[in-house]
Amino acid sequence: PGFAGADLANLVNEATLRAAKGGKDAVDMQDFEEALDRIVGGLEKKNRVMNPTERKFVAYHEAGHALVAEHRKNADRVTKVSIIPRGIAALGYTQQSPTEDRYLMRRSELLDRLDVLLGGRVAEQLVFDDVSTGAENDLQRATDLARHMVTHYGMSEALGLATYDARPRPLFLNGPTLPEPRTFSERSAEAIDGEVRRLLDEARERVAQTLRTQRATLESLAELLLEKEVVDRAMLDGLMASSAAPAQLRVAAIALPPADRGS
Repeated sequence: PGFAGADLANLVNEATLRAAKGGKDAVDMQDFEEALDRIVGGLEKKNRVMNPTERKFVAYHEAGHALVAEHRKNADRVTKVSIIPRGIAALGYTQQSPTEDRYLMRRSELLDRLDVLLGGRVAEQLVFDDVSTGAENDLQRATDLARHMVTHYGMSEALGLATYDARPRPLFLNGPTLPEPRTFSERSAEAIDGEVRRLLDEARERVAQTLRTQRATLESLAELLLEKEVVDRAMLDGLMASSAAPAQLRVAAIALPPADRGS
């Protein structure tokens, strides 16, 4: 899901090339996984060596994204978490895959997406009491999403159902575009900015609550990333199961009446 026909053709071609370079007689699942990594994340940059502090920041950052996604019912499924640098600037990435093709997004789904985008930044703040430049793209995407919710989708109670859209218009036929003159007041512009900040601040608080509650799991996932560099779905399932087991035992112990303890 999420791939169109051309995307799938590109994936198959990339996997076939990798299999041929490896001298294989047939394409296997590893070839497809590596091809997907390259298409989604870009080329692996083995020469981009991070120092220990940077590496630790990236591990907790990606663990934050993944853990928040695991605790949001509307988030796409995490398939892989990596701290191997890829592409032009990415020092790590959390790969998510939708379970089905989607054409509409509900408000609750967009809020969960906001939470996942902020998971890395909030994890840095929680663990190190400091933040890095690694969240730049996350913050840009989160801000754009929050602004679209307010100005395009009518998802702000404070601003109602009106849209506040300044689409670019062509200066000449097939020529460069100019921004559309703003059709709303300065007061509305300030209200829009305030609503965008509110959505982001509320998302940050939700994420902080999740990561504080799941601090032990956050630590475990980050340590696993530092050790393995890549955590796949099976490894993540194992970690989540082992983290949930002690909590379940504690709840069971609390639920037992005094007379039954020790029996």
